[in-house]
Amino acid sequence: FAFVDLADRFCTGSSIMPQKKNPDVPELIRGKTGRVNGNLVALLTLMKAQPLAYNKDNQEDKEPLFDTVDTLKDTLRIFAEMVGGQINPATGQKEGGITVNAQAMEVAALKGYATATDLADYLVKKGLPFRDAHETVAHAVKAAISHQVDLSELPLAVLQEFNPKIEKDVYDCLSLRGSLNARNTRGGTAPAQVRAQIARHQARLG
Repeated sequence: FAFVDLADRFCTGSSIMPQKKNPDVPELIRGKTGRVNGNLVALLTLMKAQPLAYNKDNQEDKEPLFDTVDTLKDTLRIFAEMVGGQINPATGQKEGGITVNAQAMEVAALKGYATATDLADYLVKKGLPFRDAHETVAHAVKAAISHQVDLSELPLAVLQEFNPKIEKDVYDCLSLRGSLNARNTRGGTAPAQVRAQIARHQARLG
């Protein structure tokens, strides 16, 4: 999809395709999940059906516990470096980190008629029962598919053929940014809410 690009030091080349980068570090981190989950199962099995007080079974808890702590610390360290990059002591410049291709993401987000639900919500706000709004949007999407355009690219006259309640302001909700901004509640997709959520998590992390 070319949404993100990892620094070369976190990848290796493909054995057959010269142009391909294999994300080795993320794959290894994903694999660590199985290792840590295995340690959890080992500990749960170890503690099962023990009577009260200390039991010698618990001599076996150190290896999975310490291994999990070490694995987690190493994983978080390398993941932070992979995502955020690091400062080169020689140059003082930030190197590495994930490069985000926002344009490719935006193009992909516009595919698949993702704002169809927004059009249905728009019609409901105009007083249309959701069942009727759902049917109206289905016809609109079918028309957009036949013309090979996005919903936001359909002329107003065409949209009004499906329901006369549709007015010029419909394009505010059919745009990608309009769709994002429409969900301006805690945990919503509006940029202000996303920034607030990031700030909350940063505060929790200290």
